[in-house]
Amino acid sequence: MITLDIFHDPICPWCYIGKTRLDRALEARPDHPFAIQWHPFQLNPSMPPEGMERLAYLEAKFHGTEGAMKAYQPIVEIMHREMPDVDLGKITRTPNTLDAHRLIHWAGIEGRQTAAVSALFRAYFKEGRDIGSRDVLAEIAGTLDMDAAAIRRVLDTSSDVDEIRRRDRHARDRGVNAVPLFIIANQHVVEGAQPTELWLNVIDELSGHNPL
Repeated sequence: MITLDIFHDPICPWCYIGKTRLDRALEARPDHPFAIQWHPFQLNPSMPPEGMERLAYLEAKFHGTEGAMKAYQPIVEIMHREMPDVDLGKITRTPNTLDAHRLIHWAGIEGRQTAAVSALFRAYFKEGRDIGSRDVLAEIAGTLDMDAAAIRRVLDTSSDVDEIRRRDRHARDRGVNAVPLFIIANQHVVEGAQPTELWLNVIDELSGHNPL
């Protein structure tokens, strides 16, 4: 197996687009060689724990309503075309994602990491749920056959908070400054939400033991 490390944030629309395109390649090549590991990168590490009202966040980030609309127009177009079940209009809050990354970390210990990432993307972008809410995160854990009550209790502690922050800092120290970012075999970097065709070519080259 070949390690595919993916740096992401579960509220990052480009990360969701990138995962969707990668998933299509993996489905088309079920014998792909990748062992996938997801890594934390908070888009907004200084976000208040309770998050922010969505419109206020976008206007602050993109310098007003016009800037927010311009920044999101390509995302809206791609999602409408490639992911028609996404409903950005349902999103009312932008959460702090530290606890979501903790859940992904714990899911990884139980072999459910990719399933957790998928569930968080679905909850946020399709259902408009607040994935900064610990109750919501516990409910999501339950859908993954994790112990929802135990997850809810541990979320109220500081368990693995320092670990997630350390890993986030480590990524930035290595030069990661935008996500999604994919690292193949700890050597080859693929930046951004690349098309499915690129991933099919990468998988075919790897499967044929040809150099990237």
